Amino acid sequence: QVQLVESGGGLVQAGGSLRLSCAASGSIFRFSTMGWYRQGPGKQRELVAVITMTGSTNYSDSVKGRFTISRDNAKNTVTLQMNSLKPEDTAVYYCNLNFIATDHWGQGTQVTVSS
Repeated sequence: QVQLVESGGGLVQAGGSLRLSCAASGSIFRFSTMGWYRQGPGKQRELVAVITMTGSTNYSDSVKGRFTISRDNAKNTVTLQMNSLKPEDTAVYYCNLNFIATDHWGQGTQVTVSS
């Protein structure tokens, strides 16, 4: 059973930074693609960033150049460094683990960016 626990959300002013972390249980982390998704008020959940087991990354156009995803396979953690935050980044951010086409989700952490 995979469990994902996010931390690091909060309230920040526009232009500020936050760092989200996700800790995964189990032994499949290093073989999994990890991702961060978000769901803003009244919006559908959308992909923010992903990192494969080999370290390849991909970002949504809206966060490219501002956010950085990284992983530590020794600690079973994935991190999202968010810089130059904008009010439109306000959302619940979810950690995702994908292994053999099966998704696992964390409970989400709220990020609020004030203007």
